[in-house]
Amino acid sequence: MTDHSITPPPELVEQWAHLPADWNTVAFLIAQWGADQEPEACCALLELSDSNARDFLQSTRRPKPPSLKEQALEDLDSLIADLANHGMGFKATNIRRALEQLDD
Repeated sequence: MTDHSITPPPELVEQWAHLPADWNTVAFLIAQWGADQEPEACCALLELSDSNARDFLQSTRRPKPPSLKEQALEDLDSLIADLANHGMGFKATNIRRALEQLDD
């Protein structure tokens, strides 16, 4: 089985040591690196498993933030709901179609 040590490689430690940042930033990068090792190790265990299981594990343990397009569509839904609550109908069909055609 592949060794997934939580000890960072020396090259990475060297990079962190030379970052022109405050300790909080460096500590965050180190913690993030350590946290990223967990799903990587789990994915290695799933090497012979179904690729959907690996994708599911990665997406649930390290979800990506919503894209600008997804955020805009959520904002549009909130706007439509708020206007409906105040008795103002607003479908925004063209705005929604335009947003949906954008790349993520």
